[in-house]
Amino acid sequence: MSMEDKELAIDCCLLAGRLMMEAGAETYRVEDTMVRMAGTQMLSSTHSFVTPTGIIFSPGSSYHTKLIRIKDRTTDLEKVALVNDVSRKLSTAEYTLEEAYAKLKEIEQANVMFPLWLQIIAAAIASGCFLILFDGLWIDVPIAVLAGGFGFVIVTKIHELTRVKFFAEFIASLFIALIGFAAIQGGIGTQLDKIIIGAVMPLVPGLLITNAVRDLMAGHFVSGLSKGAEAFLTAFAIGAGVAFVLSF
Repeated sequence: MSMEDKELAIDCCLLAGRLMMEAGAETYRVEDTMVRMAGTQMLSSTHSFVTPTGIIFSPGSSYHTKLIRIKDRTTDLEKVALVNDVSRKLSTAEYTLEEAYAKLKEIEQANVMFPLWLQIIAAAIASGCFLILFDGLWIDVPIAVLAGGFGFVIVTKIHELTRVKFFAEFIASLFIALIGFAAIQGGIGTQLDKIIIGAVMPLVPGLLITNAVRDLMAGHFVSGLSKGAEAFLTAFAIGAGVAFVLSF
């Protein structure tokens, strides 16, 4: 294999790792995918160090260690599945290295997320379902649906404007609590706590908490603790937004 092919293999591994981390994959899964892909290109002495904010990849003593920064992180399990599919096909020789790299570039450019309007509808419906799950009353479902959908819109738009995740979640939970409180004061709602709990559930970092625990169990303490801290701050922002309204 030529030096150009080796460099392409390194870039391919780093691109796959970055796409997976940005899409919310677990740290150990990212490292395993990168090592497997490198192994198919006769890079058997690789080492990778993956954190939520960056990837350090060493292909061996003959090559330079490379670092890539992780700037944005979201939850996109479809993209994780697509990258895993490319990795498997590269391992089974269904894809050549060039084809795998081109496919990863396509995945990077593709928008596989559901449209925003569908995400809003899903968040609204989920809010109503969570209200019933927490033993709420059916009469409060419309309020929870409205608050949950509106809260999801707020958190999305505020995050796009400020790029500060915790501030967006604080503002969204604040508006959710305001909608619930206004419904109670207007006589169209009955259980304020159930309405708020149901409506904030789409904001709760469930996948982040799960990945933090799985990374800790796999021995990735830096990633596990950092993801756990991010989940804690997210939960704190949600709780602070609700508490700010209820305190008045």
